Amino acid sequence: MWIIAGTIPDPDFSLLVPEGPAPRSASLSEAGLHLPDGRTVPVERGTAALAATALQTCAALGSTPPALLLAGDTGSGSGSRQLYAWLEKALPALAPRGLTFHYLFPDVDWHNRLLLAVRELENAPLMVADAGFMYVAKMSGYADAYELFTPDVGELAFLADEKAPHPFYTRGFLLAEEQNIPVLLARAQEHGNCPANLIIKGKADHIIHEGRLHAVVDNPSVPAMECIGGTGDIVTGLVTGLLCAGLPTATAALAAARLARLLADHCRPDPSTPVSRLIAALPEVLPRSRDEILALGRA
Repeated sequence: MWIIAGTIPDPDFSLLVPEGPAPRSASLSEAGLHLPDGRTVPVERGTAALAATALQTCAALGSTPPALLLAGDTGSGSGSRQLYAWLEKALPALAPRGLTFHYLFPDVDWHNRLLLAVRELENAPLMVADAGFMYVAKMSGYADAYELFTPDVGELAFLADEKAPHPFYTRGFLLAEEQNIPVLLARAQEHGNCPANLIIKGKADHIIHEGRLHAVVDNPSVPAMECIGGTGDIVTGLVTGLLCAGLPTATAALAAARLARLLADHCRPDPSTPVSRLIAALPEVLPRSRDEILALGRA
């Protein structure tokens, strides 16, 4: 089982949890993301966009889709803490193969409690972190416990700043510019603020594997994607789906970056294009065989 853990920006959204080791899957339609308990949430950006992308990816490859663990939270942290508390207790029974943590309120104490629970499992799951949970993973000092981070260049500058508790407080001399990626990466690595594998999202995507530059993906280039909220969530959703299918991390990361660009080239969006339209078009772009995916993931 792979679990996607994140939030829905609705304070009235009650906790959605996986129902045992083989939970019912969510599904996708034009109306939104249909959850196993009958609720539907819009696919606009954030964890809903990540989850919808992962579901589409797994469906194309015929692999088991991820389970969803979702809480309603608009920034107070209360929903995120409910999710943390539930997962801490449920981890031994679920014994997931992988976890993708996304938009969650960054709470260092709860992060460390979860990490302790993960380390007590007989088989440690692969862990992917993005957005708010990536921030708290860095703040905790345990970034190296993770398999993969998926920052954009601004978030990489935050990872490079050993003193910043949040991207808002990244010091100004750490310039979040594409040409500074090697310097920012080296600094993040020096301070132990990132794992060995990253997808650094930007005008050119940098794939880092085992601490070294593995590949740069810059083509096709569709500038409008930079303006559309949720496109970074598509990349994290793609890599989650590919990891669910059992691909090695470096292969999954490189294939995800390339697929996101092929999707953009196929859809030809403008800045007003909703991310839901891009995700709906994924089946038209995704390969149907593992061999084709593996070819996309070769450096």
